[in-house]
Amino acid sequence: MISKKIKQINLCPECGGTIIYIQESGDILCSQCGIVLDERSIDFTHSGRRAFTSQEKKNRETTGAPISRLLPDMGFTTVIDKKNIINPDLKRAAKWNTRISWQKRNLLIATTELKRICTNLNLPDYIKEEAMHLYRRAFEKKLLKGRSINGMIAACIYFAIRTVKLPRTLQEVIDEASVEAKEVRRCYSALIRELELKVPNTDPSALVPKFMVEMGLDAEVEKITLTLLKAFKSNLITSGKDPKGIVAGAIYLACRIKDKKVTQSQIAEIVGVTEVTLRSRYKEFTKKLNLKNI
Repeated sequence: MISKKIKQINLCPECGGTIIYIQESGDILCSQCGIVLDERSIDFTHSGRRAFTSQEKKNRETTGAPISRLLPDMGFTTVIDKKNIINPDLKRAAKWNTRISWQKRNLLIATTELKRICTNLNLPDYIKEEAMHLYRRAFEKKLLKGRSINGMIAACIYFAIRTVKLPRTLQEVIDEASVEAKEVRRCYSALIRELELKVPNTDPSALVPKFMVEMGLDAEVEKITLTLLKAFKSNLITSGKDPKGIVAGAIYLACRIKDKKVTQSQIAEIVGVTEVTLRSRYKEFTKKLNLKNI
């Protein structure tokens, strides 16, 4: 009985011909009628075999590159080999296969811009992956109509930064983007509105170490600044206020406490806010925390 089942497995169900296995492609087909019974089956013959040289590693590789959102085609591209093609219809098919579609062209431009901005800002790969995933959602939702590709990709990068709470500001992303700030903000608003995203709040304390290094201030000023921010958040709602302005006011107040000779214009320029915003946040700090004569 067992031998009969083995014979049935090795026979083609259509014509009864012999079944053969092609190891290079992982296909199982009939040698007589050519019907494909299975394709791209997993090859277990190389499992557990170690490679000690580059040639052995190349010969024993059984998989291709991993799927990545950072590739316009997700890594699924197949290229028709033009060598030894005689049939004119196949030559025409190979020619059309090399032409890129509008969708791939759009994603190629977006991917190139995303990699450029993230490289200049030294952003990790998971930020790139998250930003590209968000851009693909916007592309499928047809949010690119009437909007700039570069502006939308900059907006996606900034939202990904805020999602993981990385200490980067919108102004830093705008400075590296190849579009105007107005376009980036417009795309960011459309992204949140159309995709119904929940905007994560930026913790002002996360921005303090970066600005401390840029201003050349010591650890004591940083410690006082963080303490002021913690007390400020416990006494006042910070939602809706620019976190950079809150940080600028706290740094200026900390410098006044430690008698550091740092002007408002210097802090405002490095943090990226106006002096009016800095003074407004500074007055709120002194009023809410009951700090007088400072």
